[in-house]
Amino acid sequence: MKATVSVWVGRVLSALFVLFMLGASVAPKLMGIPVADEIMHGLGWPPGYVLPIGILELTLTLLYAYRPTSVLGAVLFMGLLGGAMATNLRADQPLFSHTLFSLYLGLMMWGGLWLRDEKLRALFPWRRQDA
Repeated sequence: MKATVSVWVGRVLSALFVLFMLGASVAPKLMGIPVADEIMHGLGWPPGYVLPIGILELTLTLLYAYRPTSVLGAVLFMGLLGGAMATNLRADQPLFSHTLFSLYLGLMMWGGLWLRDEKLRALFPWRRQDA
């Protein structure tokens, strides 16, 4: 079976999401880069939470990247992203660049999954309003 353009766009979006999570979020936390601790401290998180959150993010990223568990990974990721949004809101971070960034990631994650998964498109169809 040949993949359509929308499936390839979905794969690219999903790959970009996975690469972003691994490179910009998971790696700094798991490698113990000081900026991860500084950011968490600035958001009001006590010391010691960076590594567990990094492990959780890695686990969810792997669940999302593995096709049979991708929907489960996306659902669980939304909980994490919602918590990140609430944390940024509570810390009075800028709205469009920080607080809503989790929403942007969630849209990219679900958009990629929706475009590449026929069953998900059947569950949530895009309907055009005819006159």
